[in-house]
Amino acid sequence: MPDDEPNEQMREWDVMEREAVYAMTDPERFPPVWSVADLGRELETNEPEAVLRPLVNAGLVNRSSEDFVFATPAAFKWVELVGRVV
Repeated sequence: MPDDEPNEQMREWDVMEREAVYAMTDPERFPPVWSVADLGRELETNEPEAVLRPLVNAGLVNRSSEDFVFATPAAFKWVELVGRVV
C-alpha cells in the first residue's frame, strides 16, 4: 500500500511555496513585484524557479517577464481566507 503521508522534502517545498506567496502579498514589508533571484534569496533557496512553477500553474503568481513575478488577486484572497500560517 503506498504511503499517502508526504515526505519531509515535499513538506519543505510546501512551506517554501507558502512563504513565497506570503512574501509577495505583504505590502508593508516587501515590494509588490519581485525578481526571481531576490525571491530565491529571501526564501534561502538555490532553486526559486522550482518553487514558483507550481504557484504560476495554480494561478497564484504571474510572471511579467523571465525575471519578475508578482502575486495575483487569487493569492491575496487565499492569504485573506487562510491567514499567514506556517
